[in-house]
Amino acid sequence: MLRSELVAKLASENPHLFHGDVERVVDTVLEEITRALEKGDRVELRGFGAFSVRARGARQGRNPRTGEGVAVQAKHAPFFKAGKELRARLNGGVDPGE
Repeated sequence: MLRSELVAKLASENPHLFHGDVERVVDTVLEEITRALEKGDRVELRGFGAFSVRARGARQGRNPRTGEGVAVQAKHAPFFKAGKELRARLNGGVDPGE
């Protein structure tokens, strides 16, 4: 689902809200999640999942075209772990983690 599709769906389900207001709400939620991750915080949405940041250490990579070794710098990457309810809904009501 695209961001614009999410905004359109929320606006259609809430006709008492202006489309522009729904768009600002979605943008604000996504921006706050991004800001929290920038600070290194964890963001948990109960029933959906948790966003966090994981450190990736420096390593020696390989250029697939030439096979030559390439130094890859350390970096931080976003990580998402699905919540129990989301896993259960995706698997027909049964949480495969149990």
